[in-house]
Amino acid sequence: MLKNLADYLVFQVIGLDAKSRLGEALDFFIYDTVKIFLLLTTIVYAVAVIRSYFSPERTRRILSHNREYVGNVLAALLGIVTPFCSCSAVPLFIGFVESGIPLGVTFSFLVSSPMVNEVALIMLWGLFGWKIALTYVGSGVVVAILAGMVIGRLRMERHVQDYVWEIKVGAAEMQEQTFREKLDYAADYTVALLKKIWPYVVVGIGLGAFIHGYAPEDLLVRYASRDNILAVPLAVLVGVPLYSNAAGIVPVVQALMEKGLPIGTVLAFMMAVTALSFPEAVILKNVLKTRLLATFFGIVAAAIIIVGYLFNAIL
Repeated sequence: MLKNLADYLVFQVIGLDAKSRLGEALDFFIYDTVKIFLLLTTIVYAVAVIRSYFSPERTRRILSHNREYVGNVLAALLGIVTPFCSCSAVPLFIGFVESGIPLGVTFSFLVSSPMVNEVALIMLWGLFGWKIALTYVGSGVVVAILAGMVIGRLRMERHVQDYVWEIKVGAAEMQEQTFREKLDYAADYTVALLKKIWPYVVVGIGLGAFIHGYAPEDLLVRYASRDNILAVPLAVLVGVPLYSNAAGIVPVVQALMEKGLPIGTVLAFMMAVTALSFPEAVILKNVLKTRLLATFFGIVAAAIIIVGYLFNAIL
């Protein structure tokens, strides 16, 4: 329905050619802007309502397990059943931090949620079979767990933006509320958060729309062939500026594999697009300071590159 509305506005009302670069970019921008803000509003509100029923201590017990690193595993597995794009996962990241969940565990979820979910599993299974589907999901969960473990070890809590910790204190002090008060709290929280992050969301979608409409379609095919030893890091480098969820990138992955690109290179590209993107960095900059943001991208990118080389070697 939203896609039909965007198509109608761009190609019927405005009158752009459906095959033009400007038409594709504007159609992408309108569709994703409406979709993401609807998703953001729904997710933030729902999380705020649910969180009002759970004390920070209870949430912490679920993901902050006493045994070291179990929380990272649980958070990465939780990401499989929460099919959010990287942009909509940011409010959940804030909610996790507010609830007192360790930063490393939170990052395991932030990596896993957009990259590994049932959407990716079902589409990959249908197009390529169960072996490739499970290979992708398994490697994605490992990347999420390892990235969270490393970030947790680095103790970089001071590099989260200060206002996030201030919100956390306020949430921890919230008294028992009636159901109506919980709904009012969730609505106020949603409005306040969207006011703070909406410019970053719009800029991120705009960058993604520009790349979607104007980036050369054969860039990876030309430079990431099987003979190029730098194909995997190049695929990751090209994937980072792109912006898409699993459902949007799987058809591209299919086309790249049909062109003869190695499976490890293609999986690395898909992971980079879904777990790392420049638009995501713009949005995350609102909650993370530069050093932590760069560390997050560097660790995840390195893990993805290792996975790509590994699967090129064994498959």
